[in-house]
Amino acid sequence: MDFTTFSQIFASAAAKNGILSPNEVQMQQFYRFTEHLLEVNAHTNLTAIREPVGIIEKHYIDSLLAMDYFPEGARVLDLGCGPGFPSIPLAIMRPDLKITALDSTAKKIDFVQKSAEILQLSNLNAISGRAEDLKLRKTLGKFDIVTSRAVARLNVLCELCLPYLKTGGSLIALKGAKFEEELTDATNAIKILGGETTKTEQKELITAKNQAETRGIIEIQLKKEPPAQYPRAYAAILKKPL
Repeated sequence: MDFTTFSQIFASAAAKNGILSPNEVQMQQFYRFTEHLLEVNAHTNLTAIREPVGIIEKHYIDSLLAMDYFPEGARVLDLGCGPGFPSIPLAIMRPDLKITALDSTAKKIDFVQKSAEILQLSNLNAISGRAEDLKLRKTLGKFDIVTSRAVARLNVLCELCLPYLKTGGSLIALKGAKFEEELTDATNAIKILGGETTKTEQKELITAKNQAETRGIIEIQLKKEPPAQYPRAYAAILKKPL
């Protein structure tokens, strides 16, 4: 797909979904990233979506639906970033953000770091590890925003994410159609970990075929520091979620 066609498709998708369209420089970055993603994905499994229109809709637009939830200049942790979603689209569109992308799969972190270099995204750093790793505990309580997309159910996600927030910071969880059910199931976890649900929003991801896919955005603010034993080892979290 040439750049002009790519730009037209992206601009149309942004307009349909009420998102600010990238400027010329940002569009070039998205185009170069798409080329890089498809090139690497041909031999390394990063995403099941393998054509530009799907990547624009299901990765870029989907990642940016909650863009306005991120305060100016925020220090952000993208927990379980995979091949860079939502961290890379956010880093392109919001150069004011200082983003750390975290994932346990080294090949995905290598891809994100290389992509940041290719796109000259000085506001994005990628590190390999798990949220419960001891080596990462020095960053607990350091972030203004923790975000996560398609990683775990909310009751599990809260234990992984909330301890990384400063008091007053927020978890921005990007969820699918059953987000309200997940929120109900996470009530106890949110309370134990010192959080409070401050906003929920249902959005419809509109595709080029004018199909609507329900998305949910959940904002949970940390009101007080979580107990020191969290997050537990992942096996313990899964065995007995809060």
